[in-house]
Amino acid sequence: MEEYMVPCMNKSIFGIDCMGCGTQRSLALLLDGEFIEAFKMFPAIYTLLLFGLTITLHLLDKKRNYLTPIAVLAVANGVIMVVSYFYKIYIN
Repeated sequence: MEEYMVPCMNKSIFGIDCMGCGTQRSLALLLDGEFIEAFKMFPAIYTLLLFGLTITLHLLDKKRNYLTPIAVLAVANGVIMVVSYFYKIYIN
């Protein structure tokens, strides 16, 4: 499956990972049932899926207000991405 994945432009041009590197491989691992490995590959995978689900609900269900959960998940996802990026670069 990895031969069909889109390469990271940041890594191709500058030679370093971006904050989203590992998302596609993490989704592939998740689809294979490798839940822990998916988290290790990209720690924000679960908040990203919840974020996508919440946005989908917001677009489909106009009777309820999903703006607060969307904002909370966006901030949580951003924090997890930044923290895991710096952990990967400087500690690991």
